[in-house]
Amino acid sequence: MANSNLGLFFVLALLGIVELEASHHVYKHLQTFQSSSSANQPYRTGYHFQPPKNWINDPNGVMIYKGLYHFFYQYNPKGAVWGNIVWAHSTSEDLVNWTPHEPAIYPSQPSDINGCWSGSATILSSGKPAMLYTGIDSQNRQVQNLAIPKNLSDPYLTEWVKSAKNPLMQPTAQNHINASSFRDPTTAWLGPNKEWRVIIGSKVNRQGLAILYKSKNFVNWYQSKTPLHSADNTGMWECPDFFPALLHGQNGVDTSLNGPNVKHVLKVSLDDTKHDCYTIGSYDNVEDIYTPDEGSVEGDSGLRYDYGKYYASKTFFDNVQNRRILTSWINESSSVADDIKKGWSGVHAIPRKIWLDESGKQLVQWPVVEIEKLRANHVSLANKLLEGGSVIEVPGVTAAQADVEVSFEIKDFEKAEVLEPSWTNPQLLCSRKGASVKGSLGPFGLLVLASEGLKERTAVFFRIFKGHNKYVVLMCSDQSRSSLNQDNDMTTYGAFLDVDNRQHKLSLRSLIDHSIVESFGGGGKVCITSRVYPTLAINEAAHLYAFNNGNQSIKILELNAWSMKTAKIN
Repeated sequence: MANSNLGLFFVLALLGIVELEASHHVYKHLQTFQSSSSANQPYRTGYHFQPPKNWINDPNGVMIYKGLYHFFYQYNPKGAVWGNIVWAHSTSEDLVNWTPHEPAIYPSQPSDINGCWSGSATILSSGKPAMLYTGIDSQNRQVQNLAIPKNLSDPYLTEWVKSAKNPLMQPTAQNHINASSFRDPTTAWLGPNKEWRVIIGSKVNRQGLAILYKSKNFVNWYQSKTPLHSADNTGMWECPDFFPALLHGQNGVDTSLNGPNVKHVLKVSLDDTKHDCYTIGSYDNVEDIYTPDEGSVEGDSGLRYDYGKYYASKTFFDNVQNRRILTSWINESSSVADDIKKGWSGVHAIPRKIWLDESGKQLVQWPVVEIEKLRANHVSLANKLLEGGSVIEVPGVTAAQADVEVSFEIKDFEKAEVLEPSWTNPQLLCSRKGASVKGSLGPFGLLVLASEGLKERTAVFFRIFKGHNKYVVLMCSDQSRSSLNQDNDMTTYGAFLDVDNRQHKLSLRSLIDHSIVESFGGGGKVCITSRVYPTLAINEAAHLYAFNNGNQSIKILELNAWSMKTAKIN
């Protein structure tokens, strides 16, 4: 862009920016463990994002700039456990293949000397990106800081500079903010008075808070008299996210949009349970109050992006493809000792396009279409009857690294077993009625990362119940036999799936990647991500099956499976 350096000079002067020191600080009081980085790595992924080694967690500052996708994330450069946190940085042209760069933000000021924690990107009105992020200052307080790119003509944005006015927001005795519960600023948005707004996650006792700040110039921020929203008995709100969603269609919109054609989504990551929960409601941008729709349930009993391993998620608006994209951290289910032995911990989910369901009552999620470029060796089945108690193998695919889509037809809904009134917790119900518990209509679905003879398998399946005046579909990911290594967390996950039973069809898609099974039920209305570590069903020894352990026959209308090529990641 013409005169980009001259324009940047004035921006730096206005924002009070200073350049990062060239050398990294030694981070005090943070954990460092040397990893063995074993050569035997059956659980490293083929197409899910992860660095070559060490610990990662939250996605940060995800955005698109000059046609490149930028992915920043929490990273420990010194080991496979949490600590020494910096913002690592990778870029991509397609959200599939990623090129690494040097860490973008690392401790260098009193306001972040003990760690650079999570934050978000905002594209300013001029088109320039700006990062707000949480720093841990020299007093171990959580404070909010600003960084912007040094060279706006560099599409890779490899160098970042920080504001000399950092911290821009901080806990004080006057604002009654808990210095250890004040973190993770969202993408900012513009109100009708052209002031920027941003929310920070916090709590007072057990009340979760989205503390609201406002600014005219993105540097001088003041706290609003009331939070954007709060909810009792939900605990600390980490990594909040607040964005509009169109009432009709699948397109995403800019974070600042409001009006009669949109609803707003408030997502919070619940520190107590490590679940990402959201509500859908209305945003009054004059009073700056968000109100969930009637019937919305706050907290852990409400809607979740994903009912498995999925936390600290972040969305961004892709203004090139006109879509909102969701990213998230998938943490391990293995022991810390095993993580240190393998030399890494944590991966990121496949980016998902998200939009508002036609009912207006929930979001729908689907893997970004770009991931399909990795498909190879297509195998299909059609009109295949799955009789009760049957298991059939899906041959011809690399079952440890695959993408599977299947559609089932159910004929005799009236033969479903009765849903007892006390069966209100779907995860508990899935653990009680796992894949090996015979039912009437189900369990039926897929056995993935399965060993020959099925000593190990992860079952992703449906079970249909007869509820009060309607049929209820339960979707489960049963990990109880996923590994012979009993040191792993093998929790079974589940959720109720809201589908139109009149269609007599159920769809399931699973992305399988060595130690990850990301599953999408009902076209993306329910998502469950599992981390599993088989000892037998690894690499070429992994198998893929369709199964039906119910009394009633189920038809596979269509099954399509692909081996997935390995992406170029870091």
